[in-house]
Amino acid sequence: MLTCLRSTDWLINNQSFKASVDHVGSRLFLTNGLISRGWKLKPNLACISFDNLMTGEPLLRAVKPEAEVTIDGENYQVGGLMGQSDLAYLTESVIEELVVEPSALRLSSWDVGRPIARFVWPQNRHHAPNSDWPPKGIRLSFEFLSHDPYFKLTVHYELYDGIPALSKWLTIENHGTRPFVIDQFVSEILAVTPYEDPVEWREVPIAPPNIHVETDYAFGGFSHKNSSRHSIHWLTDSDFKTQVNYDLQNPCLLHVKPPLGPNQDLPVGQTWESFRTFELVYDSTDRERCGLALKKLYRTIAPWVTENPLILHVVSIDPETVYRAIDQASECGFEMLSLSFGSGINMEDNSDINYQKHRAFVDYATDKGIAIGGYSLLSSRRIQPDRDNIVNPKTGETGGQTHGYCPALASNWGQTYFRLLRTFFENTGFLQFTHDGSYPGDIDAAERLPFQKGSTDSQWVQWRIITDFYKSQREKGIYVRVPDYYYLSGANEAGMGYREVNWSLPRIQQQIHTRQNIFDGTWQKTPSMGWMFVPLTQYHGGGTDATIEPLEDHLDHYEVMLASNLLQGVQAVYRGLRLYDTEQTRDMVKRLVDLYKKYRHILESDLIHLRRANGRTLDYMLHVNSTLAEKGFLSVFNPTPNLIEQEIHLPLYYTGLTDSAEVSCQDQPPVIHRLDRHFFIELLVEVPANSYTWFVIR
Repeated sequence: MLTCLRSTDWLINNQSFKASVDHVGSRLFLTNGLISRGWKLKPNLACISFDNLMTGEPLLRAVKPEAEVTIDGENYQVGGLMGQSDLAYLTESVIEELVVEPSALRLSSWDVGRPIARFVWPQNRHHAPNSDWPPKGIRLSFEFLSHDPYFKLTVHYELYDGIPALSKWLTIENHGTRPFVIDQFVSEILAVTPYEDPVEWREVPIAPPNIHVETDYAFGGFSHKNSSRHSIHWLTDSDFKTQVNYDLQNPCLLHVKPPLGPNQDLPVGQTWESFRTFELVYDSTDRERCGLALKKLYRTIAPWVTENPLILHVVSIDPETVYRAIDQASECGFEMLSLSFGSGINMEDNSDINYQKHRAFVDYATDKGIAIGGYSLLSSRRIQPDRDNIVNPKTGETGGQTHGYCPALASNWGQTYFRLLRTFFENTGFLQFTHDGSYPGDIDAAERLPFQKGSTDSQWVQWRIITDFYKSQREKGIYVRVPDYYYLSGANEAGMGYREVNWSLPRIQQQIHTRQNIFDGTWQKTPSMGWMFVPLTQYHGGGTDATIEPLEDHLDHYEVMLASNLLQGVQAVYRGLRLYDTEQTRDMVKRLVDLYKKYRHILESDLIHLRRANGRTLDYMLHVNSTLAEKGFLSVFNPTPNLIEQEIHLPLYYTGLTDSAEVSCQDQPPVIHRLDRHFFIELLVEVPANSYTWFVIR
C-alpha cells in the first residue's frame, strides 16, 4: 500500500525533511518530518513515543528502558519509567502517572550536535553524486551516571535528513579508580505495536513488526536478515498480558544485543563503544517500495557502496600476462585489475622480491590509469599449528565452524596474518582487496591472551579485529570486496547471490541465470553492492560449452553477458587472462563499456523489478532516479530464437516525471509519451532474437 502523497514522497524528493531536536517543556523530540521519537525528561528519561509521521501511526505501545548493561555482574537499567499496566498502548494520562524505577541509572544531561563519521571515507574514486559523509542530520546524546558514581553511560542517537531512519549506540566511560568488566549489554529495547496478532500460535511463525532493524555487528550472511541474526532479537513480551495471542507468543519486543558477551575489560579513564543499530521505518508493505527505502538507507549510512569500478580478474601473476591484461583493461575502459584466486598471489609472503614484483605491477598500471588489487583467503582454511584454528565450544576441538575450519583471529597466526596484509598493502600500493571467507561469527572456546578470554568474548574480539582492518582499508581508499555483509564496517561489495557451479552450465543458461540473479539480488541491494560472475576461462568445470574463450568464437554470448551486467549497473568477476583476442572483440567490449560510462549515474541508480528472466519471454528492469537528467533507463532482453515485438506497461512513478516522458531507443531521436493518472506509459519494444535493446527516459 502506498501512503505518501506524490508531492511529499521522500523517495522522489526528500529535500524538505530536515532533522531537528525540539525541546518542549519536559519533553524532547527528535524529528525530521518523516519519523519522530520522543522522550519524557523527568522524573527520569523515558522514550514515550516513536511515530511514523508518513502514515500517522505510532510504533510504540509501551515504555521500556533505554538500554540495559551488566557490569561486574550487576545489572543496570538505563532510564525508563514504570507503572504502565496495559502494554498494548500509551495515553497521555498513563505517561503522566509513570514513576521512576529506583535502581535505574538517572539522566544527568543531554547534548545536541551533528553526526560524526564512523571512520574516514576518502572518496578517491567514482561514486554516486551528492553522497554526504558523514550523513547530514542531527545527533542527540543522553548521559547517565552510575550511583557510585564510577562510570558514565551515554546513549547516542543520530537522525538523518531526508530518510525515516536513525541510529543508536552506547558508550561507557570508566571514571572510577579500578578497571571493571562490561559483561553484557542491550543497546535498544522497544515495545513495538504488533504487525499481526493471531489468537493462536502453531508452527507458522508470527511476523515481527514492519520496521527494518540491522546493526554493524553483522557477519555470516549475504543478506541483512542472516548477517544481523546475531544482534537483532524479536522476542515475546510476557508483560504484554492483553495481546490477542493466548500463549503470549507475539514477537513484538525488540532487544538489540550480542548473543554472548562482550565480556570486555574497561581500564580506568578509557571509553568502550557498542556496535551501531540502524532503524528504518517503512511507510508501506509494498516489496518494491520497502526495497527502495532500504537501498536509500545504505546509500546514506554506507555511501562507499556506490563505488562501482570495472574490474578485470586475472588468474595469473606471470608478468607478461599481467602487463598485457593491464594494457587491455586500460584500452577497454576498465578501471581495476585484480589478481584473482588461482593466480598465485600470496599477500602473506613478506619478501622484498614479492613486494617488488607487485609494486612493479602497480607502477605500470598507474601510468595506464588502472588500480591493482588482489586476493587472500581467511576462513575455510586450516592452518598450522592447529591450536591457532578456532576451537569449537561444543567439542573442544578445532573444526565444525561455518566454513569447516577458520583461523582464530586472536591467535598468534591471526595477529601475524593481519600484520602481513597491512605490510603488503603499504609496500605495494595495492588499491583493491578481495577477502574471501571472511570471519563468519564463529565462537572460539580457546583462551588467547591478551586479546581473548574464551567463548564469551571471542565473537566480539574477532569482530573488532576484522572490522578494524576493513575500516583501515576504507580509510586508505582501498576498494574492499568481501563475500559477507561487512558493508557498514567499510566493505564496498559482496556477492549478488549466485550458485558458483552454475558458471559451468552451458553458455545460454548462464545468460538466464545472470539476469535472474540480478533481479533477485537487487530487491535489497543497490546494483553496485553485489558482484556477479563471467567465466572468461573455465570455472568449476563445464568445458568448452561453459567458457567464453576463445572470445572471438563466442562473441555474441560475450556481448550479452556484458550487457546483462553493465546495463543493469552491476559489476561482474570477469575472470580469465584477457578481455579480448581480436580487434572485433576489443571493439565490442569497448562499445559496451563506453555505453555504461555514458549513462553511469542512472545505471548505478536503483532498479524497479518488472519482468524476471524465464527463457521464454522478454525480461526487463528499469533504473530510476528523479534527481538526474536521465530519469530512467530500461534494458530489455530477448533470450528466445525469435524476434519479439511487445508493448510494455512501464511504471514511471519513481522517475519523478508527472505529465510526459521523452523516451529514446538506443540514442535515437526521442518520442514523447504521456503518463496516465497512475504514472504509466505504454512502450512498444522490438528486440531481435537472442539480443537486447535499451531506452533512456528523460
